[in-house]
Amino acid sequence: MKNLQSKFIMPPIKLAYGDKTGKVNQKHLNFYEERNKYIGAIIPEPLYMDAGLREIPTQIGIDNDDKIEGLQKLTSTIKQNGAKAIAHLNHPGRIANPKIPNNFWWSATDKACENGGAKPEKMNREMMDKVIEMFVESSKRAVKSGFDMIEIQFGHGYLLAQFISPSVNDRDDEYGGSFENRIKFPLELANAVRKAVDVPLIARISGDEIIPNGFHVADMISFSNELEKIGFDAIHVSAGSACTTPPWFFQHMFIPKGKTWEFASKIQKEISIPTIFVGQINTREDVELLENKYNAEYIAVGRSLVADENFVAKLLNKNKENYRPCLACAEGCLGGVKQGKGLGCVVNPILNTGLQKIEKASSVKKYAVVGGGLAGMQASISLTEKGHNVDLYEKEELGGQFNLAYLPPNKKSLKRIIDFYLKEISDKKINVIKEDVSAETLKDKGYDGVILATGAIPNVPTIKGLKEYYWTEFLNDEQLFENENVLIIGGGLIGLEVASKLVDANNKVYIVELLDEIANGMEMIEKALTVKKLKSKDAIIYTNHKVVEVNGKKVIIETNGKQKEINDIDKIVVSVGMKSYLPFESVEDIKVHIIGDAKKPSKAQNAIRDAYELALQL
Repeated sequence: MKNLQSKFIMPPIKLAYGDKTGKVNQKHLNFYEERNKYIGAIIPEPLYMDAGLREIPTQIGIDNDDKIEGLQKLTSTIKQNGAKAIAHLNHPGRIANPKIPNNFWWSATDKACENGGAKPEKMNREMMDKVIEMFVESSKRAVKSGFDMIEIQFGHGYLLAQFISPSVNDRDDEYGGSFENRIKFPLELANAVRKAVDVPLIARISGDEIIPNGFHVADMISFSNELEKIGFDAIHVSAGSACTTPPWFFQHMFIPKGKTWEFASKIQKEISIPTIFVGQINTREDVELLENKYNAEYIAVGRSLVADENFVAKLLNKNKENYRPCLACAEGCLGGVKQGKGLGCVVNPILNTGLQKIEKASSVKKYAVVGGGLAGMQASISLTEKGHNVDLYEKEELGGQFNLAYLPPNKKSLKRIIDFYLKEISDKKINVIKEDVSAETLKDKGYDGVILATGAIPNVPTIKGLKEYYWTEFLNDEQLFENENVLIIGGGLIGLEVASKLVDANNKVYIVELLDEIANGMEMIEKALTVKKLKSKDAIIYTNHKVVEVNGKKVIIETNGKQKEINDIDKIVVSVGMKSYLPFESVEDIKVHIIGDAKKPSKAQNAIRDAYELALQL
């Protein structure tokens, strides 16, 4: 650990770029090659040790020797610019994906995961020996493959944590009950791996499971001391469990930043081997705090390197550009993997899209970009990077409707992408014109093209008696009110965000959704936490219903021809989707391009990619 070229380590992030053979391919190599400069070490995605233990169908494997050739290419790629390569070995136990054919599930218990999954077999001694052998053989294979170090997963609710956790381990043999018994099998395995290979070993742990009946930081201090005695070389401290506390496991924007750092700091003070700090480290200020307050010797930055492959270079001032910020939203990274599309990113338009990096155009042209939301700002920046002259027209505030995105509870991190764009526009001296424009006012200004990025406006359904209504006004604190009855027509993303804000102000909320499910399209962790919160605040949710009439304070809803009255409604919010806004579609003698929500209402990720892709073509 002492000879890394920098203190920054990339932790394991699932890519889902494989083809179900478990072998490394060029897409894997390209991803890590983009991120191997100035970083101390890279830990590629978790490597499965048996094809029946996959978490995703397209995971990389280290289960037999036919994987070595590809893994050697991977380690060579990682080490091209001086970084070290670390193999992450993990047995998921009861968390192995139940949807993958031929998977199997072993655990300290025969209880399934709290948030779903297959019922596992409670392990006997023979099974334990097989798992130890699996780790030992995979560790030897990792060394043959050129990995400089090995990291073993003892946390996050995976198999070894299933033994350690009192909330999971219900055994009555020598491997259950007391803390000493519960850590016995993990330590047996740690000992076996230590004896089998002569490379540095890192333990990945959860500093705390974040559940009352789980293990906590005092337990992990004791466990880390035991690992140090065995000969482990570093402790990598995260938090949570994929079974019970996924937002902590994924370090989602809905959980408080810095808690994992506190756990790591407490452990660091009680052991003599290095501690690796991790968890939502996505700004220069985070790094400075870790260095100055916690004296962090090693810092793991994962999704920040997904958002910007040069994040570490920019932190070290080897690259003077602004870093494109990770928003901790999990929308493109976790969402892309879960959807089978592979790792993507909301703010990074070239990751997993097939789009190339911007290069200078052969001739300079002049473009008008109309609309300063995410798509308009991205288009303006990319066109400027190509060498074109750009006028960006925005009559109101730059950021467009994304200025609403960070106003709901726990979503302040989303503002970072707007701040990034504003800094880029300022640094690149893009001409921002604060005025309303029309086809007529643009036609004689010498533009070679016009890009319409005018966004979308709310759909308003035709409902008998509906005259006064709101949209997102209540996301603004100055317009938020308390102790009223509010009915929200539409239970999608915006409707639920408004509802979340309203229940925090002690309003009684009713949600009426036409579909059979609310929060359709919302990122899964945000959805789960928001729905849980609304139910805890006694929000009333009607699915498969539509509003058919508003009569004063009475609202009539209907399903399958049956009607129901909801009385004493003080205010109504309409949130039934968006429609493209195009103030004009053509300009005399000038080519017009339409991007983002103006073309088709969608998510931020699509708007940014759409704008970038157009800029490549112009």
